[in-house]
Amino acid sequence: MKELWTTMASLMGVLAFFQTLIHTVVPPELRFAVLKLFQRLFNCFSAYCYYEITEIDGVNTNELYNAVQLYLSSAASSSAFTSSNRLSLTRGLNSSVITYGLANNDRLSDVFRGVPVVWEHIVTPRQSQTFSWRPMPEEKRGFTLRINKKNNALLKDYLEFITEKAGEIRRKNQDRLLYTNSRGGSLDSRGHPWESVPFKHPSTFDTLAMDPMMKVQIMCDLSDFANGEEFYKRTGRAWKRGYLLYGPPGTGKSSMIAAMANHLGYDIYDLELTEVNTNSELRKLLMKTSSKSIIVIEDIDCSINLTNRKKSNGGSADSVSGKRSGPSGSPGPAGTGPGDLDGSGNNNSITLSGLLNFTDGLWSCCGSERIFVFTTNHIEKLDPALLRSGRMDMHVFMSYCSFPSLKILLKNYLGIDLVDIEKDVLDELAAVIDAAEMTPADVSEVLIKNRRDNDRAVKELLEALKTRAEKKRVDMRRRVEVEEAEEEEKRALDSPKDGSGAVKCGDDVEGDYKKGV
Repeated sequence: MKELWTTMASLMGVLAFFQTLIHTVVPPELRFAVLKLFQRLFNCFSAYCYYEITEIDGVNTNELYNAVQLYLSSAASSSAFTSSNRLSLTRGLNSSVITYGLANNDRLSDVFRGVPVVWEHIVTPRQSQTFSWRPMPEEKRGFTLRINKKNNALLKDYLEFITEKAGEIRRKNQDRLLYTNSRGGSLDSRGHPWESVPFKHPSTFDTLAMDPMMKVQIMCDLSDFANGEEFYKRTGRAWKRGYLLYGPPGTGKSSMIAAMANHLGYDIYDLELTEVNTNSELRKLLMKTSSKSIIVIEDIDCSINLTNRKKSNGGSADSVSGKRSGPSGSPGPAGTGPGDLDGSGNNNSITLSGLLNFTDGLWSCCGSERIFVFTTNHIEKLDPALLRSGRMDMHVFMSYCSFPSLKILLKNYLGIDLVDIEKDVLDELAAVIDAAEMTPADVSEVLIKNRRDNDRAVKELLEALKTRAEKKRVDMRRRVEVEEAEEEEKRALDSPKDGSGAVKCGDDVEGDYKKGV
């Protein structure tokens, strides 16, 4: 055994001597040419092609490397494709999902359209660097793809498939964000006009209390939009869609927006118009939004003056800020001139034209796969130009709590179905729910307060509905009586008067009529 180790040591010494001799005698250029010749000979007899995807391309990050890393993380989580028992685990920023990954210098097999491919994660130490304005990582990372030469035609489609799949994984793993525009259009440390926080609203279409048929219609419309890239390209339309949510307060408009974001996996940009001073700032905000996002303007009738121009009483509404021109071209009332917002003193000069271009003009096409959502409690106050198709493609009326909505709320808050409620109580609920005109928020409050006692919750809800329905009937009766009294007073004022100015009764009027005949 000692002789064997001695022989091996001698051989290694001889090899080291010849290596030193070759490096001394043979020029580097010749060594490189010989090595390149051997590689070409190897490639000629090899049935595979090898492609390298490095982490850094020059000085820029290689986006394809990140896409491959995300894609392989999903493949590594499946034992069917893993050829090694050693994997790395990571969790990204703003993410609650742990992802798998290839360990250093390990391999993973994949199949695309029946063609097997092999990925290898190559990690090597980087040579010592000289002074650089942008220091490089200490390790050189990259992926090597091995694919059969006869299947080279699939390479482009395979890489496009990986890029799309990586985008889906990124959206799934990363928590959604809720953005709001900075006050006065100021920029953050990264030069962005949007500030963000993680969006963790739990609302979904399953928990949303609204008409089930309308709910299914909205979900199908959203899915068609998200999967309609080819359709929008073929028809020459911008890949965007507008939704108008209107109805009384407390009917679930904000919850609907959260359910839409959770259904599609989109970020939300909550645009506060009162913080935007000019149309150019509005365009800059739009340009800084990302694709696959929902741009929301809540209570648009309250944010700024967007009254219906046809119903305006002092001429046309020339701008959103409240600037009006009278019949003679004179400016409107003091406090509502240019640069003022409804007399509040805010320096705001957004025009209606600027807002329309924001939703449906050329600037609205600077990105793709965006959804615009406006909410309002009074749709009749909005200008018709904001409501037409192409800007607000789908109008969704968020109504008072109906019986189908009540079933969803009982399931959400009490965990009970209709079979768990007595038939007499169920019939009373069905008979009074429409007349009560209670919002889902009001019903939810009653159920939350009594969620530990289901029977008490249902009983108190029924009493609240009956009380609200009776109040509605009383208010309606009083309104009718007031209208009748006003109509009677109007008829009395419109009746003929005698010379003294006194109103004649019916007999006097009839006598005068006969005398005239």
